Amino acid sequence: MSNANDITPLKLHWWKAEPNFGDAINPLIVGHLAGRVVEHAGPRKAELFAIGSMIQVVKRTHKEPRENGEKLCVWGTGLLNPIFGHDFLSNVELALVRGPITAALLKREMKRFGDPGLLINNVLPFDGTRQDRIGIVPHLSLLADPELLAFAASDPAYLLIDPRGEPAQVCLQIASCAHVFASSLHGLIVADAYGVPNTWIKPVGQSWLKYLDYAASIGRRDMMVPLDYAQANTAKSTPIDYSDGINAAREALSESFPARLKSAA
Repeated sequence: MSNANDITPLKLHWWKAEPNFGDAINPLIVGHLAGRVVEHAGPRKAELFAIGSMIQVVKRTHKEPRENGEKLCVWGTGLLNPIFGHDFLSNVELALVRGPITAALLKREMKRFGDPGLLINNVLPFDGTRQDRIGIVPHLSLLADPELLAFAASDPAYLLIDPRGEPAQVCLQIASCAHVFASSLHGLIVADAYGVPNTWIKPVGQSWLKYLDYAASIGRRDMMVPLDYAQANTAKSTPIDYSDGINAAREALSESFPARLKSAA
């Protein structure tokens, strides 16, 4: 178990099979809160799971207690699909989950939620001038989608943002936009973090659970059904009217981050 005076790297697990900024901002945010260097670790060796729909990974790898008795901490992680069987939860510490749908499917009564991506503006402040551009942040699986590419080319105001790009650059590109269209969950979350109005575009081939889980966590009533590209232009000027929900999630995230993983320095 880590000690508050420990200067060894914090062991964090995140999905890194393919470059994807939503997963790659994990060490930036966790390192900022913990005040420690962060390193990637396998699921059984990690001290923490944070950003990502990875409760399924937690279940698969923590059916049995760890040999050293240490419990994995789950902070802001969510579900991708429903799961059955919850015995593994006795082997982990649920500090916070992404949203109320995850909590309900885990059969846990929780009142506070949050995706750690909402803290990215604290780590990477945006001091530039917001441009009159509309960012398009596709889900990683849709980068070559002909409909997406045709839509992105249909208006010179559109800026196609590649989620495989350098994480800090992707986040600041999103922050610089006047509006964001995204089928990437963290395209929406990062836009919310920077106060950029944003619209959920249909994530073709993806489960809606994680998006609705996030929307419920901050009280986003506009994010019940995704729009297709033909409908997207009607939402260009939609303001953010759920700032209280974002602020409540940020507070929950900051207050629930496990003290045992923080540096004492």
